[in-house]
Formats: sequence, C-alpha cells, structure tokens
Amino acid sequence: MTPAETAAPGRRRGLLALLGPGLITGASDDDPSGIATYSQTGAQFGYDLSWTMLFSYPLMAAIQQISARIGRVTGKGIAANIGEHYPPILLRMIVALLLAANVINLAADLGAMGDALHMVIGGPGRFYVVCFAVLCALLEIFVSYRRYVAILKWSTLALFAYVAAMLFVNVHWGEVVRHTLLPSVSWDSSYLVSIVAVLGTTISPYLFFWQASTEAEDERVDPHARPLRTAPQQAPAELRRIDWDTYVGMGLSNLIGLCILITAAATLHAHNVTDVGTSAQAAAALKPIAGEFAFFVFACGIIGTGLLAVPVLAGSAAYAVAEALRQPTGLSRTLFQAKAFYATIAFATLIGTGINFFSIDPMKALFWSAVINGFVAVPLMVVMMIMTMQPKVMGEFTLSRPLWVMGWLSTGAMGVTVIATLFA
Repeated sequence: MTPAETAAPGRRRGLLALLGPGLITGASDDDPSGIATYSQTGAQFGYDLSWTMLFSYPLMAAIQQISARIGRVTGKGIAANIGEHYPPILLRMIVALLLAANVINLAADLGAMGDALHMVIGGPGRFYVVCFAVLCALLEIFVSYRRYVAILKWSTLALFAYVAAMLFVNVHWGEVVRHTLLPSVSWDSSYLVSIVAVLGTTISPYLFFWQASTEAEDERVDPHARPLRTAPQQAPAELRRIDWDTYVGMGLSNLIGLCILITAAATLHAHNVTDVGTSAQAAAALKPIAGEFAFFVFACGIIGTGLLAVPVLAGSAAYAVAEALRQPTGLSRTLFQAKAFYATIAFATLIGTGINFFSIDPMKALFWSAVINGFVAVPLMVVMMIMTMQPKVMGEFTLSRPLWVMGWLSTGAMGVTVIATLFA
C-alpha cells in the first residue's frame, strides 16, 4: 500500500462524511419506544429528571466509542470477535437474547408508527404497520449500501421535529436549567424506576452491535482502508473520526431525548396528565393541550424516527446472528451473497409485524424487552471491556485509561439498572 493510500481515509472525509455509524446509532436510540419512555418521564415528574439526560451522555458515549473501536480495529463485529475468543455458549446466549429483545422492540416501534399515522390521516393502523415493515425491509435488502447509509443519515433530520415541538410550547427554562444542572434525587420507587428506564433506553445492546459492525463494514467497502490492527498508520485519523462521530451522535440522541422530556413536562405534567403508555398516546395527549401543530409534529416525528430505528434493530440482529453462524454479513452484499444475514432481517421484521396482530400490552412488552436487554447488556459489556484490553484482540489499540474508566462506569451503571429493574 502506498503512502497516499494509507492517508486516504483521513483526507477523504468532509464534514458530513465525518458523521456515519455514530450519528445513525445515536439517532436510532430515539425510537418510538424511547420517545414513550421520555414522554412518560416528563409527564410523571415534570422537569425533575431532566438531569438524567446529561448524566447518561458520557456513559453512553464511552460504551459506543468502545463498540466502534472493536469494529474498526479488528475489521469484525462484536459477535465475530466473541466467537473467535470466547466459548460458543456465551455467544449463543447473547445473540439469542439480543434477537428476542430486538424483535419485541421492533414490534413496539412498528405499532407506534402505525398508530401515529392513523392519528394523522385516519385509516387502518395495522395496515400501516405492514406497509412500514415492508418498506423498511425492502430498502434494507435491495438499496445499495452507500445510498442506504445516505438515506439513514438524512433520516436523522426527523429528530428535529421534537425540537420544533418543544419550541412551540410554554417551557419554564429556569426550572429546566436548575433541574438539569442541580438535580434533587428522590428515593421514591417510581422516581428510581424512571431513572432505570432512562438508562435502559440510552444504553442498549443493539446499539453496540450496530455501530461495531457498520464500522467494520465501512472499512471493508473502502478500498483504501484496512483494520487498524494491521494498518496502524491509519489510526490517528480514524480514531479521531470515531470519537467525533460518537460524541455528536450520542449528544444528538440525548439532546432530542431531553427535548421530548421537556415537551411532555411543559404540557402533559403541567395539565396533570401523568400516565403515558406509548409514544402515540403521548402525541394524542398533546393535541388538546398544545394544539394541532405540536400534535402533528410530534406524531410525524414518531414515524420518522421509526423509519430509522426499525432497520437498525433488524440490522443489528442480522449482524449478530450471521457473525455467530460465521456467515457473510453486510448491507453492501447482495441477497444471495449474505443469505443468513438478510434472512434474519426478514425474520425479525416479519415476527415484529405479526406481534402487532395479537392483543399484547405494549407497556408489558417494552418492560420485558428492557429486562432482556439488561440481561444481555451487563455480561456483554463486561466481555467487551475485557476484550478491548487484550492485545491479542486489539493489537496496540487497547483502551486508554480514561476510556477504560468510563467504560467500566457505564457497565456498573447498567448493572445497577438491571438489579433495580428486577426489584421494581
């Protein structure tokens, strides 16, 4: 490889190209299920828990940086690395639980999108669920990789619907600043459960798998790029890009989460509407309080974020399953080149769609999804932390001390979250 080739990855990136897996990963975290969590938190406690979005940011950013580094340094996703260095039973357990949690979450997101469109234009909500599922699956399977990545990047603009909704309502900014920067923690059980819900929403295993695998795929499709373990000369530019991409992506994710929480606090909580089951219910509750515009923007945001999150949920499961089976992976491959990968996308989307045709309580479904995610996240994060400190995996790119500390803090916070969920 020539010096020009090794320098290419660092030079070729403009401002928009600098943002990729991290931006998409962060934006997908504000899915309709996340919107429901933030809306319920704001409706129940007003501005009191706005500090959680600031608190969770460094924890979320650290574990996502670690995920991205695994993919870019090794050229493989998390499941492939676990399969290479750890017992098969550990990988099978993690992937099976991830698939179950993703399917439940995907079902909830598709249902919320169908309900949101029904509220905006009327018509059969379940039919819209099927349409959204088919659209997401077809785009993910048949659109070329670079074009699809571009679609996902532009889809992140849907998040700004929640900034618009927030600016349209009467917010007490003094209280927002005070509760964000000077939190007053309560030991009330419902208060603690809401903290657990926010942390469980912002730190999710599917985000780890997606960002690691898409970093590896970006490296594979770039003719000038190589895994950093074998091309250390590319590391300074690439690690710097990963850091900025992740900081911006997770920052956007938490900023939008804060906007949703503030909107619910300024409207629903202020009018004593304290129980919101789904994101669609939050949008409906806004209508008589904040007016048609806030309702319309909020509902459209649910649809837009869902169109981003559903492919990420299905895609992260597909990366994990195909890597565990040692099969070809990647959205850059054709349907016939990566049969197991695309079959998993189709399966997850199909089952997620089908769940919406049964009488399942969406709040109970999301609760069990959160429980399963917790049981996946803690051992997975422990394995990731151990793996990224081993030269046999990361070469010379083991974690720096600050990132190592933040990664373990994030792991510890998730462990506390799981324990609190079990006793909630």
